[in-house]
Amino acid sequence: MGHAKHSPRPATASASPGLRGEIRVPGDKSICHSALLIGAVADGETRITGLPETSDVRATQLAVEAVGASLLSQGDALIVHGTGNGCLLAPDAPLDFGDAGPACALSMGLLAPYDFPSTFTGGARLSRRPMDRVLDPLRQMGVQVEAQAGDLLPVTLRGPRWPAPIGCRLPVASAQVKSALLLAGLNIPGITTVTEPVATRDHTERMLAGFGATLDIETAANGGRTIRLEGRGRLRGQTVTVPADPSLAAFPLVAALIVPGSDILIRNVLINPDRAGLVRTLQEMGADIEILDPRRSTGEEIADLRARSSDLTGVTVPAERAASLVDDYPALAIAASFASGETVMQGLGAVRAEQGERIAAIAQGLTLNGVDCSQGEGWLSVRGRPGGKGLGARKRDAVVATRLDHRIAMSFLVMGLASEHPVHVDDCAMIATGFPDFIGLMTGLGAEMEER
Repeated sequence: MGHAKHSPRPATASASPGLRGEIRVPGDKSICHSALLIGAVADGETRITGLPETSDVRATQLAVEAVGASLLSQGDALIVHGTGNGCLLAPDAPLDFGDAGPACALSMGLLAPYDFPSTFTGGARLSRRPMDRVLDPLRQMGVQVEAQAGDLLPVTLRGPRWPAPIGCRLPVASAQVKSALLLAGLNIPGITTVTEPVATRDHTERMLAGFGATLDIETAANGGRTIRLEGRGRLRGQTVTVPADPSLAAFPLVAALIVPGSDILIRNVLINPDRAGLVRTLQEMGADIEILDPRRSTGEEIADLRARSSDLTGVTVPAERAASLVDDYPALAIAASFASGETVMQGLGAVRAEQGERIAAIAQGLTLNGVDCSQGEGWLSVRGRPGGKGLGARKRDAVVATRLDHRIAMSFLVMGLASEHPVHVDDCAMIATGFPDFIGLMTGLGAEMEER
């Protein structure tokens, strides 16, 4: 599959009246990818509701079909007929993941132990991202890896005839790498062990346990975790309801905090402790966020979030919180731009490893729009202006370079809703990869946001 030429669509956001209303944001992609990939190797059928119609999730659906699972849409559910554990088939063609990095990493893990070749390709942004953090531990398992220089896509994997389990201690906390290795362990005899230095999101572990895998999790005194998974076990299809993605809820949430007179409700948001870093940080800054009706669904914790406009104060965000904020720094940086005092975000080394361009793009966009900020190897510091006085594009040609990153595009569109001058982004087309109809949903709340 080739990639359509990307035509940028510029957009502008301007100072808005109070945002009001009740919304739902798309389902959590980490849970979607895990449900599709584990469902593909389970016996029987897995019924998934709440899958967002995003290109990332579609890439995973096409990948599992290419290796032998069959998918059937039934009303608002997707039914996955799995092959059974260890029974995937060799794909006939390269698996194309577009710019869906997590989907690509997890699929590499799932397919790596099989004694057949599978080739992984991607779009422009994903093809610039080194895959060594996933490929190095797979090499330790005996997987043959053919990759472009620097471990860039395209990558071809072929499992060994006799795969061996490994004990892997991750140098940098990464839920993606951890999940890829656990999925690899499903088709390897013996016990695969993964140790992470700090706890990261644990959807894959929760879901593996729900599908019947034998695994145990040990938390060390320093907050690190060791997961041991017994390979070649039998998995059974499940019913999975996908809750709303907290790192997408971040954008309307921050918008409601910074636009005066706002009061919004976001339904069914995932609030697992290892995904709640942003809400916790915003509350420390003085945000009026209520967590309503907390409940459990498919082993995950969910709630409705009510957010009202708030006077925010800068805080220091500790390094150990970085793993639960990994996708949320763009939205947090925007909130910090409207807070009194300084917000210092520490421990960004892990984010730079996974998405180095993103921190640079945030800092560049903030500076362009009049925010006083500075950055170093592992930190970003923002000195805010309450009320957004002087913020925004004072010149028409001050346009934020989004670098094909949907979170950068959404963050700066949110910024424009509360800044003195409008904010312009060079492209909003790629927002559809993660949050289809973001602009429609925001304008429905009263936001002044439009494509140009």
